[in-house]
Amino acid sequence: MPRMTKFARAALIAAGGLGFALAAHAAGGHFDVDDAAVLEPGQCQYEAWFGRAPAAPATLIHLGPGCRVGPVELGLNLDRLTAAGAHRETLGPQLKWVADPLAGSLGVGVAWAAAFDLRRGGRPAHTLYLPLTWTVNDRIALNANLGADWGVAGARTRRVGASGEWVLNPKLTVIGERVKFGGEWTSRLGARFAVSDAISVDLSAARVGPRANRVWVIGLNQSFAR
Repeated sequence: MPRMTKFARAALIAAGGLGFALAAHAAGGHFDVDDAAVLEPGQCQYEAWFGRAPAAPATLIHLGPGCRVGPVELGLNLDRLTAAGAHRETLGPQLKWVADPLAGSLGVGVAWAAAFDLRRGGRPAHTLYLPLTWTVNDRIALNANLGADWGVAGARTRRVGASGEWVLNPKLTVIGERVKFGGEWTSRLGARFAVSDAISVDLSAARVGPRANRVWVIGLNQSFAR
């Protein structure tokens, strides 16, 4: 199964315009529903992606390195959101820990992330949630997340979501998810293409909010030893 180790980003929320929210998530890369997995000891990674919401119009560029440090995975996320000619950059840490009470089949964990506005300053947005993963077999895994997000003004919204992964062959995995954060529901369908054991490319299309606005994303993931 692909490692879902990325879990902090700026999210495109296109609902008659564009809002800005912190989105913890995964499937590695830009997928919003995280799994209960971390990098192996001594491993690092980076994830980068480009997202576009044509109806807004808005774009998002993300870069996120991370490493396994002891029992946890630590990361840093830099995001640049552009909408209607205005720009917003955020930078923030992420932390994830998981346990495997039923080795090879069930994993649970806790994840936290924050995002600081580099231009405007002020309080950071942050998120805290519990990821759960059930590995049905060597081809299928099911994930669920439950938690909350806090905006820069301190307002709290619920985070809840579920996703499924289907490994069609060693080179191709299909990922589908349904998640609510920032007060909006998102449905996403995408695929991960394995270029090598360490490099993969993601493509996805999402429908966001009550107007079902489209968001398209392409991403690159690479893992490496420290």
